[in-house]
Formats: sequence, structure tokens, C-alpha cells
Amino acid sequence: MAAKGACLNHVARESSDIRRLAEFYKEILGFEEVESPNVGFKVIWLSLPSTGFFFHLIERLPETRLPEGPYSTSSPTVDPKHLLRGHHVCFTISNFESFVQTLKVNSFLVRFRGCCI
Repeated sequence: MAAKGACLNHVARESSDIRRLAEFYKEILGFEEVESPNVGFKVIWLSLPSTGFFFHLIERLPETRLPEGPYSTSSPTVDPKHLLRGHHVCFTISNFESFVQTLKVNSFLVRFRGCCI
């Protein structure tokens, strides 16, 4: 029998620069930083107010050889075709056009299906 009342609680993302990633989610998407436990390595927990959704940012092991993703804090890959696959998080934004402007004003490159806007 399937679990009853199951809902998404959090998503975890590993990064070599969790502070920079946290600032993006806080400044651009409105997440709030919440207290996180001491787990023996650096973590930052974020909460999206009024949703019950949490984002756990976890410090990447320095010896990890797997790529972080197509756009990484340490070694960016400029080929956007890699964005269509792999790990990702998707948010619904009610004010899409103004949100895109916010990204641009904050010097983020905005792409849709590989096309810059």
C-alpha cells in the first residue's frame, strides 16, 4: 500500500559554493535561510515561506570528480543543450516577465531551450 498523505518536503543540492547558491535563492526567489543542524560538513537550509518546502544546500566534497552541472561555480560549461537533461529543480512563477527582468538586472543569463533572451 502506498504512503498516505505523502508530500514533497525538501530537495538537496550539492555545490562547491553553497553560500553563493543560497544568496541566489534568497535574493531572486525569496527563500529564507533557516537553522540547520551540525552534520559534520557545511550545509545551508532554505525555506520557501508559506509553502512548507525546503531546499538543503550541501557542500560538495573537494575530491568529487563528477561535474556539478552545466553551469557550475567553478567550471562553467557554456553549451546549453546540457540543461535539458540531468538534475534540475523547477519553480512556477506567477509574474514570469518581471521575474525574467529581475534575472537580467542581476546579470543572470536567461535561456529558453538553448536560446538566450
